[in-house]
This record gives sequence, C-alpha cells and structure tokens, in this order.
Amino acid sequence: MADSCRIVVMASGNGSNFQALIDAIATGQISDSKIIRLIVNRGKAYATKRAELAGIPWEYFNLISNGFQAKGEKDPQKIQESRDKYDAALADKVLNGDFRPDLVVLAGWMYVFGKPFLDPLEAAGIKIINLHPALPGCYDGAGAIERAFQDFKAGKLKDNKTGIMVHYVIDKVDRGQPIMTREVECREGEDLHQLEERIHSHEHQLLVEATAQVVREILAGKKTLVGN
Repeated sequence: MADSCRIVVMASGNGSNFQALIDAIATGQISDSKIIRLIVNRGKAYATKRAELAGIPWEYFNLISNGFQAKGEKDPQKIQESRDKYDAALADKVLNGDFRPDLVVLAGWMYVFGKPFLDPLEAAGIKIINLHPALPGCYDGAGAIERAFQDFKAGKLKDNKTGIMVHYVIDKVDRGQPIMTREVECREGEDLHQLEERIHSHEHQLLVEATAQVVREILAGKKTLVGN
C-alpha cells in the first residue's frame, strides 16, 4: 500500500470510535488507508485490547507515568512546563519514530494539546482531526453533552438542537475548522443518559465519514505531488 494514507489513532478509554475506524478500513468505507499505531494515555484503556485483536501496534505514553509531571503537582507554572515537555516528546515520537503518519485521529483522546505538539506536526504537513460531541462554537471542552442538556432544560438551547462534529485540531480547544457536523435534537421527557446514548450512536459514522473525506484529500495531494 505504497500510496495509502498512514493513520495514527490516539485514544484514552474504551476505544469504540477506534473500533469504528478499524472496521471501516476493513470494509472499504475508508479506502487506501492503514492504521499503523494506536497511542493511549491511560494504562487501562480498553482500546489497547482492540488494537491487539486487529494486529495494530500500540503504545502507552502518559504525562505522569512517563515522568513528565509529578503526581499531585499543583504549581501552575510547573504543570504548564510539564505539559509542554510531554507535548514536544510526543510530537518527536510521531515525527521521528518508525510510524510517521499522514494523519492523526483523536478518537476519545482526553488531553488537550498545546503548540509544542501541534506546531511541529503542522510544519510537517500532518493533519490532526478530533471528534467532539457539540456543534461548532458551542460547548467547547469537557462535559459538552451535559451542558447542552442543562441549557435545553432551562429553555436556553437554540432550536432545541445540539450535535456532534469532526474538526481539525488547533491550539484553541474545539475551535478548529469543522470537517463534518450532525445535528441532534433534544427531546422532551428524555434524560441525560438517553441523550448521551443517542449522540454516541451517531458519533461512529460521522467520524468514519469525516476521516474518509480527509483521507481522500490527503491521497489526492500525494498524487498531485507525484504528478509535479
């Protein structure tokens, strides 16, 4: 697969979105692609089991366990310095390891990257995309579904709709250019858990569709370079 798109997936937990990508590549929904590595930042992430079953190499790389930050550190300056060092080390791992990708997909990656990770990958032309359970410009960061639900209950949610998006990653949380979005209507009589379940039911397909689109663009760019 010399002309394939090499993908690194980063995940923190169960890995159901990672599994959706594995399945989509296997069935051709995402064509001419290969997941070459999974990186997790939580030691008990079930995503690693999914990687093993699919024959995908994986690696555990954690801010504290790998010695970048002392456990229980409270000093804001030291925390920022630690995060910067971790980000730079992970960027170096992605760029200079034996698994340099064309695309990084954050699939339930519970960590916010800063410039020491993002800038080197951008300079190298490696795209980074993320799945977020909210519409563009709404409910950035953690707890997005819960905050949308609270606003719905308070009559503050515009058109009673929230949703999901896949977007490019920049150094402003969940503010990168959207690739694809999907609206999800909040329903009267529905509790938070039910809303979460409905949103999650749409996430896998949206991530697959958006990844497939980005892959096509990456491969078209490769062909253009070869043609020149």
